[in-house]
Amino acid sequence: MREQVAAARVGRLATLDAEGRQHLVPICFALNGDRLYSAVDEKPKRSRRLKRLANIRGNPHVSVLVDHYEEDWTRLWWVRVDGKAEVLEDGPELERALALLGAKYEQYRAEPPLGPAIALQIETWKGWQA
Repeated sequence: MREQVAAARVGRLATLDAEGRQHLVPICFALNGDRLYSAVDEKPKRSRRLKRLANIRGNPHVSVLVDHYEEDWTRLWWVRVDGKAEVLEDGPELERALALLGAKYEQYRAEPPLGPAIALQIETWKGWQA
């Protein structure tokens, strides 16, 4: 599961808002052991005050789903990681997260994200494959 997640290009981050409503967004991410990192990048957004960050600050319990689909259904798989997340505003862990993301994504090397970043401490791994 770790290899599949580490190699995947996109995942979906699930958070809960203060009223318990789910919020799901696609993310780019990098895996480092049992830490998963995702950054607020420079793609156009309505605001830099993102709901996912506010949700994490209010309730750090999150999930990330990574999956693979193709027409050959014998090659399908998914992995869900659950744990507690935090928002990294500055410091060495933010720098490490941005370096890992830059190593994985050419786009982040060309236009490095400024942060903040999300750090998810993975507590459980669940998955399936055909």
